[in-house]
Formats: sequence, C-alpha cells, structure tokens
Amino acid sequence: MTTQELTYLHEMGIQAYQLAHPERLQGYSVEGIALPDDCKMLLVSPQQPLGSTVTLFENILKTINLTLEQSLYFAPEHLALLENSQVDWIWFAGCEAQLELGQRTLRSPCLNEIDGNQQHKRVLWQQIQALK
Repeated sequence: MTTQELTYLHEMGIQAYQLAHPERLQGYSVEGIALPDDCKMLLVSPQQPLGSTVTLFENILKTINLTLEQSLYFAPEHLALLENSQVDWIWFAGCEAQLELGQRTLRSPCLNEIDGNQQHKRVLWQQIQALK
C-alpha cells in the first residue's frame, strides 16, 4: 500500500497493517511485481515524490536523459516483491540499498532533503557523472 493510501486510511480512522512475512500464511502466495519494459529508473524511497520533489526528480531525470514516464517509484518494503527485473538505474533515496537490480545504483538522502541543499545535490551529481 502506498504512503498516500495509508494516509487516507489514517484520516478516516482506519488502522492498516502490513504483514512482515506474508509467506508464512498457509495457502497464501505473494504475487511478484514485474516492471514494464520501458522502465529505465526505479526510485526506492520511504517517501513518494510529491509537489516540489516531483519537479526536482524530473530535473534529475533530465540530466540522465530520462523522463518521468520511464521511471517508477517503489517503497522499500515492496522491493522484495519485485520479480527478476533489470533496470538501467536504481536510486535508493533515504533508505539502505537492498538489491543490485540496475547497472547503475545511486544512493542519497530523501528527495525533500536534497531539495534546496547544494551539498546533497553536488554529491548526487558526482554519482550520476561517475556512472554515465
């Protein structure tokens, strides 16, 4: 469930729970998530880009010649559901790098921490240039 969906449920007074180990439930099978073929960038972050962080994300994508349509957002807890997929770029923003799915892996603080912080932007830019 996305952060936004969880927020809506919380606002309605509904508690949401997520199973830590759904595979332990007898008879329950977890369906994997397959990335679309046109996905070139996977953003893994506890916070989904919203508002000004979407603009920042789009500007960063432009530096590596990608568009928003070629990228997907994943919450870190959903990464385990990802089927064998290969992407050109995987970006762990504000969380630990869990998998090496991409040929190029970026690591940074969350997008809202990068927005307006020249030091974080510089470090991210250096990573991008080293991997291009």
